[in-house]
Amino acid sequence: MATPPDSPLLPDVVARLRAAGCVFAEEEAELLLAAAGESPGAPASLDALVRRRAEGEPLEYVLGWARFCGLRIEVDPGVFVPRPRTEFLVECAADAGRGGSVIVDLCCGTGALGAALAERLGAADPAVELHAADIDPAAVRCAARNVARFGGRTYQGDLFDALPDALRGRIDVLLANTPYVPTDDIPFLPSEARDHEARVALDGGTDGLSVLRRVAARAQHWLAPGGVVLVETSDQQRAAALAAFAAGGLEATARSSEEFWATVVLGRRSGSRHGPARAGG
Repeated sequence: MATPPDSPLLPDVVARLRAAGCVFAEEEAELLLAAAGESPGAPASLDALVRRRAEGEPLEYVLGWARFCGLRIEVDPGVFVPRPRTEFLVECAADAGRGGSVIVDLCCGTGALGAALAERLGAADPAVELHAADIDPAAVRCAARNVARFGGRTYQGDLFDALPDALRGRIDVLLANTPYVPTDDIPFLPSEARDHEARVALDGGTDGLSVLRRVAARAQHWLAPGGVVLVETSDQQRAAALAAFAAGGLEATARSSEEFWATVVLGRRSGSRHGPARAGG
């Protein structure tokens, strides 16, 4: 049973987290108390959890999960933690992907994006087919558990090279949350990301768009006619990302959200969803 939020242990946990610089100490304390209460030897477990968090480990690693689009997503140490702002990408994908049934989550990390979109589109189409891929084996192992509840399959490898050839020309919605932090900016990231998440999930190259350009260059050969690819980027990178999609033969548009503080760039392959797939790539 989870420890109630009015536990007498709460003030001490809050004090320890505040002293460590945790901005949301009260909320985090309640989550840690609940997590410890689910395990035998709760006091000892609680002390270990609080110590890990106070030493700077991301809360999601300490808990073993993150909340994303209303889903409880399992998160393993070292795997990219899904950010609240990326829920905007899922919203954009749900709007753009209506009528599509084949979803691929590329650079999937925990698989949170694919899982969230499969839940939304699957409510209208039980035949939704979900695939997820990442270059990091740890991410693939984590994603496998999160997408399994939606019948998803996972693959390990470099971008499209990880995918089975049977998906070529069939993908209706391609989610590609590529790393977009410029290499020289990595040292300025918050320590939770810089010191704990895999570098490959953060480093986007010289201008932050090297992986995005690789996706944009090959996406149309994997998309179904009328299919879409969506990426998250910064507002400053918006114009360059749009140009990359256009250079890849896609109709490129972008959306921004003040609520999520996020920018999403979308590329659509020409043609009808029901038209014949085009080989190549």
